[in-house]
Amino acid sequence: MKTDDFIIFILSHGRPNSVDTYKSLKKFGYTGEVAIVIDNEDKTAGQYCENFGDQIIMFDKEQIAKTFDEGDNFGDRRAVVYARNACFEIAERLGKKYFMQLDDDYVDFRYKIDSSFSYINRKPIKNLDNIIKALLVYYKTINAKSIAIAQGGDFIGGSENGIFTSINQRRKAMNTFLCAVDRKFDFVGRINEDVNTYVWFQGQGNLFLTVPLVAIQQKATQQNKGGMTDLYLDSGTYIKSFYSVMFAPSCVKVRMMGTRFSRLHHSISWDNAVPAIINEKYKKATP
Repeated sequence: MKTDDFIIFILSHGRPNSVDTYKSLKKFGYTGEVAIVIDNEDKTAGQYCENFGDQIIMFDKEQIAKTFDEGDNFGDRRAVVYARNACFEIAERLGKKYFMQLDDDYVDFRYKIDSSFSYINRKPIKNLDNIIKALLVYYKTINAKSIAIAQGGDFIGGSENGIFTSINQRRKAMNTFLCAVDRKFDFVGRINEDVNTYVWFQGQGNLFLTVPLVAIQQKATQQNKGGMTDLYLDSGTYIKSFYSVMFAPSCVKVRMMGTRFSRLHHSISWDNAVPAIINEKYKKATP
């Protein structure tokens, strides 16, 4: 990754000794620039600096909170949205035009669809540099606010999953946000900020999407101490999902999800969420 205008930011809080993504990037073949973004309210900041030295970048959480709509007045800042929004000004300050935000709990990067468009599951990426380069080339050629790669959960059901059978890029972006400083946008809502953001801004005609050929695998959220785990345990999935209902009530609702272990989760009606291209056959003839 010999490029001066790109950097990967790993967003972390309260987990200085278990930044799994940092190790995984190296394991799966990424050689480019990496920084770990923490906030000035992190009580473990000293340990981060001891572990990672000048790769640590700290931002002022309270100041960032004043720059976007948190969606509530709770004053509880145990959330990743502040770091997400801070990344734009950090990248600009570092002289980087492009950056990718990663959470700190990735244990795996793998291919999900092969060159013949067949579903694969256990093929690890050996040269992550090439994947990042390809994503950058693609991102530079399209007018998207942000693009992401898939998550392991996107492929539940294997080859029968919709993300595979359609071979389409879904109008969502989560976890692995590839962004540019000249395409700046604000992540909105203290919780469920990824869903809030891609629904809110796409309703205004912007584009977010997921590239389904590769995916990341994370640790189970509530089994990984630190980060946002405590917040999720305190508030539950109902409150988390309802932030997206508040930001886009015309197209988002809360419903039960899952078969064996059901939980409340957001549900998006995409026909009501985003502008769509109408087939030419519906065009009226010019008189």
